[in-house]
Amino acid sequence: MNNDIENLKKRLIYRSQYRGTKEMDKLIGSFVKSNIDKLDLIQLKELEKLLSIDDDTLYRFYNNQIKTLQNISQELIILYKSHIYKK
Repeated sequence: MNNDIENLKKRLIYRSQYRGTKEMDKLIGSFVKSNIDKLDLIQLKELEKLLSIDDDTLYRFYNNQIKTLQNISQELIILYKSHIYKK
């Protein structure tokens, strides 16, 4: 089971860093790297759903141009919105 979780984490980190746009690679990549070890299995599955959302939607949501994301846990949404990207 632990090996499965570690594989899931590696897959999520990779997916977060190779999204398609450089800006979102950095934003989502830093968000995932700074939070992934704090998440349990259920939250990791929520993160996987978050990562399946297209870059434009995630960017617009992060910048308050969209009010909500459908089918994503409120806990993860709050964590994402409170993330501050640091170079």
